[in-house]
Amino acid sequence: MSQPALGSRAQGEDLSLDELHDVWRLLAPEDRLAAFHLVPHDSGEDFFLALSTAEQAALLVTLPAKERRAWLRLLPPDDAADVIQAALPAARQEFLALLDDSTRKEVSALLAYAEDQAGGLMNPRFARLRPEMSVDEAIAYLRRQVRELETAHYIYVLDAEQRLLGVVSFRELFPVPPERTVQEVMHRDVVTAHEHLDQEALGRLFATHRFLAIPIVDDEQHIKGIVTMDDIVDVVQEEATEDIQKIGGMEALDAPYLQIGMGRMVRKRGGWLSALFLGEMLTATAMGYFEAEIARAVVLALFVPLIISSGGNSGSQATTLVIRAMALGEVKIRDWWRVIRRECVAGLTLGSILGTIGVARILLWHGAFGVYGEHYLLVALTVGASLVGVVLWGTLAGSMLPFVLRRLGFDPASASAPFVATLVDVSGLLIYFTTASVILSGTLL
Repeated sequence: MSQPALGSRAQGEDLSLDELHDVWRLLAPEDRLAAFHLVPHDSGEDFFLALSTAEQAALLVTLPAKERRAWLRLLPPDDAADVIQAALPAARQEFLALLDDSTRKEVSALLAYAEDQAGGLMNPRFARLRPEMSVDEAIAYLRRQVRELETAHYIYVLDAEQRLLGVVSFRELFPVPPERTVQEVMHRDVVTAHEHLDQEALGRLFATHRFLAIPIVDDEQHIKGIVTMDDIVDVVQEEATEDIQKIGGMEALDAPYLQIGMGRMVRKRGGWLSALFLGEMLTATAMGYFEAEIARAVVLALFVPLIISSGGNSGSQATTLVIRAMALGEVKIRDWWRVIRRECVAGLTLGSILGTIGVARILLWHGAFGVYGEHYLLVALTVGASLVGVVLWGTLAGSMLPFVLRRLGFDPASASAPFVATLVDVSGLLIYFTTASVILSGTLL
């Protein structure tokens, strides 16, 4: 939809929320502002809050200053901090100045954390009670503050120094006799997360306990805020997207696919692609090194794609499994020996399966067409033995590379499937022609 199309609507005619959802992704930034102004304000609030952080930041930049203040103040502190981080550096201070004093202090405190830490995800506004309050007083107090809270499923009990003592749910408070105190009904064993905990580890904590919110604390158990399930779902989606893009052999995009500029997308893909291309040049070098063997036994060249693709595929499988297991916390660095033993067995088994298929294919093809010469049995044995070796090496290399990268402090997802495939391509040729020189020596070689 273009600006003329928007302008063709009758003056004063509103755009429905469904219509706006349908066209939003297709609109240029300047057209989005015009479309947004055609939506009734109540519907506009729902639509604005449902936008991604990057889309909210982009829309706010285009709004007039007075409107920008109202829409930014609609966001809770943690979401406002995310929007300010997503904005261009030149606009961040301007956005921060639009907030009221108390919210500005909360947002500034959140911005002090790294973006991937629990502290950077938390909302500093949460339901809190004192332990000596009666249940009746607690319910009355919570009714007054509930509108300002993102969630009130859990109420956290704090001492005078804001240290976390316990937790109680709204549902547990209501049936309790009103004269009883909060400390009598609260749970003292509270699952917490440290303010500097990595967001992936926080996601695993949510997955383990299935809570709707988890309190964030410092070293002395002072509660700093809470992270809700809604917040962590966004993080898990973001982390999964980033890992998948890296596994695909590219730098992770920092915007939705249809919204990232073509130049930026080419840069993020071109670097890795160039590195992989340079790596594949080693395959040509290896082929040149074995040129004499290929000249004497041309039949060997027929199976080069079969050998290197099998090694690359097995390596890609192994690295994908290990990266995902690491992301879910199922595998730690200390488990490398257990992984290598499992992959040894898997590699030998899978290599034997593929080797058997390869040998059967050569025997059947030669029986039907007689294309592999008088030494076809040795050729079949060479291909079968090479497949076992290449697939075994591929699974070991693919499974160990994420451990090496994690030990060096890099993201294991950088052990992308194309990178492993490139590594195994070169080494697979060495295994193949070395095996051929042993088996075919004195006959074809």
